[in-house]
Amino acid sequence: MDSNVLIRILELAFGLAALIIIHEFGHFSAARLFKIPVEEFGLGFPPRVATLFTAGGTKFTLNLLPIGGFVRPKGENNPDIPDGLAAANPWKRLGVLIAGPMANLLVGVVLYAMIINRLGSPIPDQVQVVEVAPNSPAAQAGLLPGDLILWVNDVEIIGTEAIQTAIYENLGSETAITYSRDGEELTAVLVPRENPPEGEGAIGIVMSNPTEPVSVIAALPAGLGAVYTHSETLLTFPVKIIQGQMDPSEGRLLGFKGMFDVYQAVQEAEVTQSIPAGVNVLGFFATLTISFGILNLLPIPALDGGRIMFTLPEIFLGRRVPPKYENAIHLVSLALLLMILLFVNLQDFLNPISLPR
Repeated sequence: MDSNVLIRILELAFGLAALIIIHEFGHFSAARLFKIPVEEFGLGFPPRVATLFTAGGTKFTLNLLPIGGFVRPKGENNPDIPDGLAAANPWKRLGVLIAGPMANLLVGVVLYAMIINRLGSPIPDQVQVVEVAPNSPAAQAGLLPGDLILWVNDVEIIGTEAIQTAIYENLGSETAITYSRDGEELTAVLVPRENPPEGEGAIGIVMSNPTEPVSVIAALPAGLGAVYTHSETLLTFPVKIIQGQMDPSEGRLLGFKGMFDVYQAVQEAEVTQSIPAGVNVLGFFATLTISFGILNLLPIPALDGGRIMFTLPEIFLGRRVPPKYENAIHLVSLALLLMILLFVNLQDFLNPISLPR
């Protein structure tokens, strides 16, 4: 096996394990907050290899299967065990259940803040030339990537929408573009095209907002907004597929091989794209942790969201679903989820994901 492939397999395995452990740490922290004993916090999945140490009544263990981890609260499924999770107030149970997915979403906020830190924060009221098409009006007038557009005729440019409006109001007419280059203010005269070549605009530029440095802490609100948008996109996938707005293959679930294929493509793009190092990898793991958090919040029995659904009748109606029925439903659902997981992983081999080159 190629050493680079082995390294990437280990990186992905470590990253997935870290995201799962973060998820479980969310459950663990909430249980401790609500004074619910936690009997075991396992690194990896059983069988157990060793007990690393015991703290606060919790055994921290090392287990044979190296992916992920688990938390075992006292009385997790048995309300007859005093002080256990199942015997706790439903609001406390809700807090413990929701804390795992929330931990994953918070990691997504941090990862997006790190991405913004590396890329810089956009300055929304400024417009910068990113690319100039050869032989376009902009190229002939001498505009270059990096130029800041200040005015179009007598219209001050305070955003990309302003320049688009100003340019398209002057199609076929001589237009003065005032711009800044290296602190010097210059003016170019050009004629916006009424029928530009396919893929080019009226004057032949690609534009964007310039960026300014921002710390990770200052970028956290923007990271929160990015996670919200990302989550909304994930949740609307099924609706868009049903409405025919997206191909079903675009919303396909991936197993371990599929994730590795995407991770390899991300790593290769790190070399070929002119973006700061690590941004694509951070984006990949941000996608994974957000997907993991959202998936676990879905009202599917055996997942956190399904368990949350079983707490709601007790909270709003004062009546609890009998634990024996709840546990049976979770057990059957877990078996179905494992079958789906097996199918998804087989699909990665039988029908590999097609990635753009």
